[in-house]
Amino acid sequence: MEKAEIMDESGIMRAVTRIAHEIIEKNKGVENLALIGIQRRGVPLAKMVAEKIKEVEGTNVPVGVLDITFYRDDLSMLSEHPIINGTEINFPINNKKIVLVDDVLYTGRTVRAAIDAIMDIGRPKLIQLAILIDRGHRELPIRADYVGKNVPTSKNEVVHVKLFDIDKVNAVTIGEMEKGIAH
Repeated sequence: MEKAEIMDESGIMRAVTRIAHEIIEKNKGVENLALIGIQRRGVPLAKMVAEKIKEVEGTNVPVGVLDITFYRDDLSMLSEHPIINGTEINFPINNKKIVLVDDVLYTGRTVRAAIDAIMDIGRPKLIQLAILIDRGHRELPIRADYVGKNVPTSKNEVVHVKLFDIDKVNAVTIGEMEKGIAH
């Protein structure tokens, strides 16, 4: 059940623009930089950030897609037949500055799995994390380098990020958690 909208389309676009500028500033430009979106909603977010970076820097930053399904520590609890969305990283990551992009940072377990997956592919120079919503409740010592919005939540609330590429709308809402679902 949805309680409130916490970001509309213009709020999401402002956050994406700010994240893009912060990435450029912190990395002193975009040389040797690549974005990797975590399936599912991290992928369109990574593409949105890359588009903003191109507007500012005039340079295309490579964007990869990372599926962390088999790296999850709760894989056995998910389903007997997990949905595989696929990894597509069509550029070398060795010695690159990699910015992982995802929609919601909660316990930190997804990010840990993503780092494990990246390290199995190669050895980047560094890995940074860009997140649209940081809702707190970390279980692992992980923090985002770039945050669109901090949204303090209770553990019985859920944050829904809806992006046009997947949901045909750009919005972030908060609601009550349905039984058995966490995000």
